[in-house]
Amino acid sequence: MPQDPAERRVVVTGAPRRAGRTSGYYRPRTEIDEQTTLGHTYVRSLMRSQLRVALVVFAVLVLLVAPLPLFFAAMPDRAGLEWAVLGFCVYPPLVLLARWYVRRAERNERDFVRLVEDR
Repeated sequence: MPQDPAERRVVVTGAPRRAGRTSGYYRPRTEIDEQTTLGHTYVRSLMRSQLRVALVVFAVLVLLVAPLPLFFAAMPDRAGLEWAVLGFCVYPPLVLLARWYVRRAERNERDFVRLVEDR
């Protein structure tokens, strides 16, 4: 009895499947490497958080340093006062501000790496 051509058996082969994640899943690192829209969004979020920290530091720096010329102009007879203010009143807050900025920027980068590495 002849078989119908529609009932013929066909063997389908393909690339072997990997165990683990499904083939439709892309890690964020892959998205960044391939420069997709999602990868661009990841990088943009890191850049925004770093910019936000930099703007906060800049604003505090301006508030700390900008009034100094007015302060010095108001007291013209105190020559040693300028050095005392610059050395003891301005320098320590600048160091603390710099430490805060570095720690915050490193934390942003650490959070970004944790997001990208999918941990």
